[in-house]
Amino acid sequence: METSAVLVAGLIVALIAIFTVVRAVRIVPQARARNVERLGRYHRTLNPGLNLVIPYIDRVHPVIDLREQVVSFQPQPVITEDNLVVEIDTVLYFQVTDPRAAFYEIANFLQGVEQLTVTTLRNVVGSMDLEKTLTSRDTINSQLRGVLDEATGKWGLRVNRVEIKAIDPPQSIKDAMQKQMRAERDKRAAILGAEGQRQSQILTAEGDKQAAVLRAEGNRTAAILQAEGQSRAIDEVFQAVHRNDPDPKLLAYQYLQTLPQLAQGSGNNFWVIPSEITAALQGVSRAFSDTLPRSPATREKQPDDMATQAAHDTAQAAEAAAEALADVARADVGAISPHRPR
Repeated sequence: METSAVLVAGLIVALIAIFTVVRAVRIVPQARARNVERLGRYHRTLNPGLNLVIPYIDRVHPVIDLREQVVSFQPQPVITEDNLVVEIDTVLYFQVTDPRAAFYEIANFLQGVEQLTVTTLRNVVGSMDLEKTLTSRDTINSQLRGVLDEATGKWGLRVNRVEIKAIDPPQSIKDAMQKQMRAERDKRAAILGAEGQRQSQILTAEGDKQAAVLRAEGNRTAAILQAEGQSRAIDEVFQAVHRNDPDPKLLAYQYLQTLPQLAQGSGNNFWVIPSEITAALQGVSRAFSDTLPRSPATREKQPDDMATQAAHDTAQAAEAAAEALADVARADVGAISPHRPR
């Protein structure tokens, strides 16, 4: 009996000793911390690694994470300066720098950070209209971070970043914004189309202008060249006439040759024969009736009687042609109006 009681007592003592040793040894993971209270009062903070405490006297609190933490809060309704309600979803990045302050200065630092974020967000967004709120996320983030970092410093926290995930305006505002964006796009498309048409018309006008200028220069050059050609031709004819020294007989014959050209054309129903036609015909008759001078080569080639006979025949033909034209002129006196220069 006594042996059994001793064994039981020894077993109990051993169990108590083991339990005491286990309670005395505390292992803290890396980037973690635990606060220790001795007799109800803060004693120290356990660092990462193996730590020894006094069992039954020291009280070790739960682990506090010292790493940077990310907390996403639920969307919060916020009223803008132009009295529109928008829902803003935020993300907070913070880190515990003082485990003692995070545990003793506030009961629940996560809840405190959330409420502080909501109130600060309402203060910041309440001074902005909807358009500025949608386009000033960086400004809102910087203001939130400054306010939160200053307020949470006494809690042993450091706010690294504050990000706004989404800003959701009411559905009616979304519809109005979509219509506005669609109108802006239609306006840009119309402006671009008008600019393209204007540019096309300008380029077309420039091309027509250059083409007209080039065409006018070509016509001018052609007219100049044609005038120069006619001038040279007239000059050559004039020089040739003066070199050959023509007599009135030759001029009368040329005048007679131009008369048939007056009757050419289908629309020439009435034409005027100058009164000088008789004098011209007489001159031609005398020109062919006279004996033409002959060159030495002609005198050597043809006998005198043959030349005389040929000249006589030619003169007779010219006289007959002149008489025929005179008869025609007298017969058509009703349709022909003689013309004399004044």
